[in-house]
Amino acid sequence: MTALRPVTVITGASAGIGVELARVFARHGHDLMLVARRAERLDALADEIAASGAARPLVLACDLAAPGAADAIAAALATAGAEPHYIVNNAGFGLVGRAAELPRDEQLAMIDLNVRALTELSLAFIDSLARRQGGILNVASIAGFVPAPGMAVYYASKAYVLSFTEALASELRPRGIRVTALCPGPVKTEFAARAGVRRDHGPGLLSVPAARVAEVGYRALMAGRRRVIPGLLPRLVVAAMALVPNGLLLRIVERRQARRRAALG
Repeated sequence: MTALRPVTVITGASAGIGVELARVFARHGHDLMLVARRAERLDALADEIAASGAARPLVLACDLAAPGAADAIAAALATAGAEPHYIVNNAGFGLVGRAAELPRDEQLAMIDLNVRALTELSLAFIDSLARRQGGILNVASIAGFVPAPGMAVYYASKAYVLSFTEALASELRPRGIRVTALCPGPVKTEFAARAGVRRDHGPGLLSVPAARVAEVGYRALMAGRRRVIPGLLPRLVVAAMALVPNGLLLRIVERRQARRRAALG
């Protein structure tokens, strides 16, 4: 039987942090499979990585929120004679607005992608990851540390990612699998536009470049850390939130989200 080639599977690899994660893993010598809906962007990134001298990544245009996405990834890997060494769950999106007022189907689609698909891919290839002594990098957010009126479902989805990832890290450590939650603060990507914000008034001092976020996440995964928050100020903010009474924290976050809603339109 021919040995399967180890690859790193990166979802949401068509923009933002996902693109930078692909570049970081490729730079460190990992063969890749890039997964997202926009095939033309994946092909352009695969060409860029190949031009740098690395192996051209496998490309799979796939809607991860649709049923059977993990099976489609497994089938594509099998066809290519490959198996996962690392799984990077980066795909996700948010919506700004009150939960009772936002379209219900869009919020459920957010849960499908941010929660269900991430969970499915985290669990689908455990045997391969154990055999390769690899790992899972799940992109959470500092949003996972606080509830947020005005963006309730998105923040709740990231709280799930953080809790699930840290628990999974403990469960899988005896099998030699590293599991890390990457928790960035504000990052200048397409996220705000997808969330429905045209003028984001986010705190610029908290912003960390996507390339830096990706590098920090990669190093944390390789070091076997359960979670990592890129940037000193985001780390201080998370530490401070733990000291603020929850009622006050909710009011602070609600005012922040009200400013974001004012940027809609």
